[in-house]
Amino acid sequence: MLIEYLQAALGRARYEILPDDGSYYGEIAECNGVYANAETLERCREELREVLEEWVLFRVHKNLPLPAIDGIELNIREVA
Repeated sequence: MLIEYLQAALGRARYEILPDDGSYYGEIAECNGVYANAETLERCREELREVLEEWVLFRVHKNLPLPAIDGIELNIREVA
């Protein structure tokens, strides 16, 4: 389920070339604070994936909700 969630989120990513320096900027709007900037599109995609993974792990660790993406929900359950 986690891999499907990450793939769905990355499928929502939007990229643009910044006019100032020609670098690439990518973000996932549904995941507040998940963005990356790099010299090449491929490196930007790699960095965005890393940021997304860390963002998900942080939110799980802090017991914060994660947005549903393409109908995929990651629910955090407490274990007794």
